[in-house]
Amino acid sequence: MSTENLLKEFPPVSTQAWEDAIRKDLKGADYAKKLIWQSGEGLEVKPYYRAEDVADIEYLNAAPGDFPFVRGTSSAGSWSIGEEVDLLDAEDANRAACDAIAAGAEEISFRNVVIENSSEIGILLSNLQEFPVHFETADERLVSLLIERLKQREETARISTGWDPTANPEFAKEVLATASKDLRPFTIHGEQFEESGATVIEEIGFTLAAAVEFLAAMEARGADANRAATSLSFSFAIGANYFFQIAKLRAFRALWAQVVESFGGSRDCAKAYIRTRTSRWNKTIYDPHVNVLRATTEAMSAVLGGADSIFVAPFDEHYKAPDVASRRLARNTLIILKHEANLSDVADPGGGAYYLEFITDFIAREAWQMMQRIEALGGYQKAVTEGRVALALQKSLTSRDHAVSTRRRTFTGTNQFADPSERALDRIEESRVEAGTRGAQKYEELRLRTERHEAKGGSRPRVLLAQIGDAKMRAARSNFAANFFACAGFEIVAQRFSSAGEIADAEADLAVVCSSDPEYADLIAELMPRLKAHNRKMPVLIAGYPDSAERLREWCVAGFVHIRSNPIELLTEWQRRLGIED
Repeated sequence: MSTENLLKEFPPVSTQAWEDAIRKDLKGADYAKKLIWQSGEGLEVKPYYRAEDVADIEYLNAAPGDFPFVRGTSSAGSWSIGEEVDLLDAEDANRAACDAIAAGAEEISFRNVVIENSSEIGILLSNLQEFPVHFETADERLVSLLIERLKQREETARISTGWDPTANPEFAKEVLATASKDLRPFTIHGEQFEESGATVIEEIGFTLAAAVEFLAAMEARGADANRAATSLSFSFAIGANYFFQIAKLRAFRALWAQVVESFGGSRDCAKAYIRTRTSRWNKTIYDPHVNVLRATTEAMSAVLGGADSIFVAPFDEHYKAPDVASRRLARNTLIILKHEANLSDVADPGGGAYYLEFITDFIAREAWQMMQRIEALGGYQKAVTEGRVALALQKSLTSRDHAVSTRRRTFTGTNQFADPSERALDRIEESRVEAGTRGAQKYEELRLRTERHEAKGGSRPRVLLAQIGDAKMRAARSNFAANFFACAGFEIVAQRFSSAGEIADAEADLAVVCSSDPEYADLIAELMPRLKAHNRKMPVLIAGYPDSAERLREWCVAGFVHIRSNPIELLTEWQRRLGIED
């Protein structure tokens, strides 16, 4: 059966018909609250998208490899499996790099290696001539050493560095005049924005603004636009918002192509080279193997977004030095995606999907406008100097942190679904935990504070979840309270009771009564006098916030734990009240 005949069996359905069906199924529920997602970028994401939503997008008919490269810079789904090497000594770093290549890596990034002279570069690159090599922390001296080496000996694979050319435009111009085309000497670091709290639009807008300023500086110094454009790599951190992370890479390529063309560069030289790394911001020290799952979805976003090289960070790097096993696991994540899941077989498999194309276009338009606003205010460096970039990042980071603190943004195993019996204190390096900014840090500090208290000889607070009354409500509120107090590493004990008197006889540092709103007044009226009569000091909380809250306070209830409670504030307060101090 032909496709044409098959489709005739399915008559077209109008958008209005879909909307009518949805509203019928909602049965009067608020459409926006139920089905519209407010993204951090300001986009109201609809429950579905149709061809009419992308009808005005110009690039839709472009194939992978075609200008403006939204769908990738190549007609093939090619990308490199990256491996980071942290060792300082050139010989040790080379040995580790060769082992990684033998185990499946296809590109090496030296992050901390110390190079004093050209001979040490030779040692470092021994047996790596056929593989792309990146020097992440290169300074001007190392860039100069690499230029001299390539004059003497051509490498068969690309060499690149992480040196930021906006730091010294005069030196950058000298590099363009002397460097071999085998060297891609500069990197614009977009990952710094993502890990400082930026929205996707800010991340792309700031990165693009920095790159535009570089091209303008090189143009003012007489450099060739094509050589300036091809001297750059772009690095991005890939976060958890799956489709938006795919779309940001697609949007950036389109914008960069437009920028290069506007500077007089050729379309072939307008292909952005994008290096990606899984984000540090959303990694946790508790339930750390969940980081493997987080990194997998992030790596998939990078693949589907068309990254040129992808690096998966070891799941434990933010709390200790990664070992052989964690590095292998990170590498194998990419090997599985490439060689078992076959995610390199097709270029831009999401191309044409209405939702993906819509948000790609949205990000591109909004980021372009942001870049233009920065240009109108005097350019990227001026925006940095005047604090405009830092202010925008702080605002976005505050919003992101608030979402984590109030658990609207989930960190599985940390601010939701935590295992209170887990211990992390004996396996972390404090200096690594404190380095950089991560979303889970406030919750982690709660847990670590409890662990330190226990390590000093203190007892872990015991929270009794007293389930009583209405079966449905007591179970739901007990589960909520268990999830809530586990975030501080408290010992959780759930127990069912038939009377308030039984609760008064129970042993705990803190009791949370879990019942239905109508039952609380009578339960507390019986419980609190019993506690007082037996001279029991056990504080009592209520799960929920019933209409009788003021009356319950008169009975000396210690507080309420409910969906609107701020976990960081409330848990910190109860740590203090139960004797846990920093």
